[in-house]
Amino acid sequence: MNYREKIVESGIRILHSGLTVETWGNISLRDPDTGLIYMTPSGMPYDTLAPEDVVVMDSGFRIVEGVRKPSIESGMHIRIMNERSDVNAIIHTHPVDSQIFACLHRDIPPVIDEAAQILEGTVRCAHYALPGSDELAENVVSALGKGAACLMANHGAVCVGGDIDRAFRVCTVLEMTARIYYKALCIGDPKPIDDDKVAYMVDFVRNRYGQR
Repeated sequence: MNYREKIVESGIRILHSGLTVETWGNISLRDPDTGLIYMTPSGMPYDTLAPEDVVVMDSGFRIVEGVRKPSIESGMHIRIMNERSDVNAIIHTHPVDSQIFACLHRDIPPVIDEAAQILEGTVRCAHYALPGSDELAENVVSALGKGAACLMANHGAVCVGGDIDRAFRVCTVLEMTARIYYKALCIGDPKPIDDDKVAYMVDFVRNRYGQR
């Protein structure tokens, strides 16, 4: 896989998915063979990125290739990957419905089957800290835990996966869940799916769902 080209393609994809606007958000991919992490550059429009704009970093937060400044949240991406060997793709988004709950500092429970299956339980909201800070990175790692997504208070969302397609799927399901949860709250008291049922569906999707 050409990871630089994949970052460029993913930038176009996030821009046209409604998951962010302008230059906000960021994307990273890890090559599991080398451990190198490919990162979007800081403050560059996604539709202008070229493969040579992608920054390559190592697990020690060092730039090993590229002439651009990496995303302000590069430390957060690397910290997550250092904690999670199963994560090779991270997408930080600024989606409208999810950010409603980020502004409320409120978790999003699994109120629909898709959330139970793909988000793997409650999406927790990380405590607020300044963008790009070590404190924010630590808060996100803590809120994410072993899950597939977390919110960043007053900021956005972080979605992870074993590959970029999985991470985008998490982004899509998170935003759909946030929209449904918001509307359900306007009507009444939505009921989350029980933990044991969530665990069953997570195992089902991982091990038995689809054509294998």
